[in-house]
Amino acid sequence: MQQWLTQVFDHPDMTHSLIIAAKTTLIYIFLIAGLRLLGKRELGQMNIFDLILIIVLGNAVQNAMMDGDNSLVGGLIAATVLLVINKLFSVLLHRSKRIERVMVGQPILILHDGIPMEDRMKKEGITHDQLMMALREHGLTRLDQVRMCVLEVDGSISCVANEAEATRTRRHFKAIKLP
Repeated sequence: MQQWLTQVFDHPDMTHSLIIAAKTTLIYIFLIAGLRLLGKRELGQMNIFDLILIIVLGNAVQNAMMDGDNSLVGGLIAATVLLVINKLFSVLLHRSKRIERVMVGQPILILHDGIPMEDRMKKEGITHDQLMMALREHGLTRLDQVRMCVLEVDGSISCVANEAEATRTRRHFKAIKLP
């Protein structure tokens, strides 16, 4: 029994623990930057290839984070570092609008008065078919029925119909610049 407990709660020494924490931090930052560079639409519309990518990424970076350590405590160190970094990152984004703009992005107008903005759509990786799918999700079938479509920061596409009632409210977000 004692040997079993020793194997379960085996742990790395302090130096090895710090190495796990440092590698985990670097991998987290690398993955955040890499996923951000993929663009908003990639994050908002997951397909089977994205699911496989996430699974394989998790497996690929696990070995690099753990530095060959398979102990329970080593895994707990990596998990704790990921949770703490994620919380610190959230606090940083909340406190700094500039960093939030860089890391999260801003909504992008991709259609105005029924006219698609092809250059913006191409830059963000949105096809005409995806735009039409977003219109259908909002109960619209033609471009000329739409006042505007916005690619939101979460990758979803919001559409406002021409017949939509405009309401004036206090502005909570920075305005989207129209052309």
